[in-house]
Amino acid sequence: MHVTYACQACDAAVRQGFDETTAALECPHCRQQITLPTDAVGGRRVRRCLVCPSHDLYVRKDFPQRLGVLLVVVGIIGSSIAWYYASLGWTFGILFATALADLLLFTLVGNALMCYRCGAQYRGVAEMESHGQFNLETHEKYRQLAARMGPEVAAVRPVKLTD
Repeated sequence: MHVTYACQACDAAVRQGFDETTAALECPHCRQQITLPTDAVGGRRVRRCLVCPSHDLYVRKDFPQRLGVLLVVVGIIGSSIAWYYASLGWTFGILFATALADLLLFTLVGNALMCYRCGAQYRGVAEMESHGQFNLETHEKYRQLAARMGPEVAAVRPVKLTD
């Protein structure tokens, strides 16, 4: 199991492995430590966020959203060009190929567990589905908290990864 989060001290992206016996996470850049709550991990299950005090986690596909949007844009542009040249077969072929590629990626890509409050990402965790899917009401609660108290207090700094 591993977690990817933004260090609260230096804002660097940190990816670290952890298990049930891990007592603290340490940023390799600034050496700030985050002491883990004793009830946060049970076996291979994450019960609450290790980085912030939140219990609100959700499951999402572990797929770069920009790549998904790029796939859709390529499909739209390709089918529009085929439509312009009055090639109905190519138009629908490109659209169906794009939809099939999207479906294949959806079935092949695994899930990641995400924290609403700090944006920490957990991979290799068991029983993710017990946390449920994304809930807009919960997300809005933390967004409003960050707007009122500031991102430093609310710890709402999404992780910006380059992978």
